[in-house]
Amino acid sequence: MSWREVGDGVFVRRYGELDLSVGLVVGAESALVIDTRGDRAQGAELAAAVRRVTPLPWQVVITHGHFDHCFGTAAFLPAPVWAHERCPAHLARTAADQREQWVRHYREQGDAATAEALAASSPTVPDHLISDAADLDLGGRTAQLRHLGPGHTDHDVVVVVPDSGAVFAGDLVEQGAPPDFEDAHPQHWPSTLDALLALNPAIVVPGHGDPVEPAFVRTQRTDIAQLAGICRDVTAGRLTTAEALARSPYPPETTRAALRR
Repeated sequence: MSWREVGDGVFVRRYGELDLSVGLVVGAESALVIDTRGDRAQGAELAAAVRRVTPLPWQVVITHGHFDHCFGTAAFLPAPVWAHERCPAHLARTAADQREQWVRHYREQGDAATAEALAASSPTVPDHLISDAADLDLGGRTAQLRHLGPGHTDHDVVVVVPDSGAVFAGDLVEQGAPPDFEDAHPQHWPSTLDALLALNPAIVVPGHGDPVEPAFVRTQRTDIAQLAGICRDVTAGRLTTAEALARSPYPPETTRAALRR
């Protein structure tokens, strides 16, 4: 892995594990780490990688409370940890189940090291919470934290770096795989992406995959809106599940997850 600079002092680091992309924004006085990976060992690796870029004090922002984005936060403490105000409750409600599910997954895949690291990891409860917006002064530049509405979860936070045109979207945007609807709000997700596009980003960094241009986000927004309409038709009895699966722009597993929402 290596850092990719997508703007002056704005970096993306993409991992083979779950195709996760994390971010780093460096100002004159401090740095902002965007997501922290999935366990304490992965978090420590990321912290060391950040230190190879900058010695500045850091803050952390969690885009949402799924384990792969936040169970590595302990490696960055002590530091302010930012998230949406609904993130702590989500973690309290789901962290144990997330850990159990994914420890089992890694053991079944024969990845004992990752399974054991995750089994020994717990999420750090964010201590700086936003409802809609917060602006972080990093020294000479501002990182804007924004909750644009429900989408991938009910507590997604995007990070806007106005002087670079970059927006870190978390899992509101995914490149290389279908969006995840496990905790999603399909009916609201398209309008949340409309709000993201209204920021006029030059580049959008997804939570998984490569950075993309706005045209990619518009296409994903269209597909999610189509699936949301299919979900409404199934709920209203206008479509059967079989018909929904046939009409969906996404694979059956993804469509079934959206129908459950």
